[in-house]
Amino acid sequence: MELDDVVLYQDDSGASDMMSERVSGLASSIYQEFERLIGRYDEDVVKQLMPLVVAVLENLDSVFSINQDHEVELELLKEDNEQLVTQYEREKALRKHTEERYIVLEDSQDGEKKELQSRLVLLESQTRQMELKARNYADQSKSPPPPPPPTQPSHSSTHTPPDSQ
Repeated sequence: MELDDVVLYQDDSGASDMMSERVSGLASSIYQEFERLIGRYDEDVVKQLMPLVVAVLENLDSVFSINQDHEVELELLKEDNEQLVTQYEREKALRKHTEERYIVLEDSQDGEKKELQSRLVLLESQTRQMELKARNYADQSKSPPPPPPPTQPSHSSTHTPPDSQ
């Protein structure tokens, strides 16, 4: 039995894959120990043990591969999470800024509304005053003018100075 530089195995689906470096190293160490046992005793010593060890190594390699896939996926998910957190923070800040602008705008509109309402009240008051004046002028122009005040005889004509004769 010899170990090639690359350890190949067949999984349950029949496809041939290359073992990971870690499992390949373990397989090499186990193979060397099997070689030693075969040299010392006999091939029968490891004959039934060999298929079990190969199955364990294949399963171990499969688990390492799955673990590596999960680690890659985890890294991608971490990057996605960081991007989402950054986007969330950006949108949160944007929303806060928008809400602040809305409040300022709303306050400004409330101030303008109050100012316009006070101007409206003032203009309504002025309109009522003008209407009252207009009615008074209209009433005055419709009614006949008041009679002139009676004239009193002047004192100079009643008092004549005595003749100077």
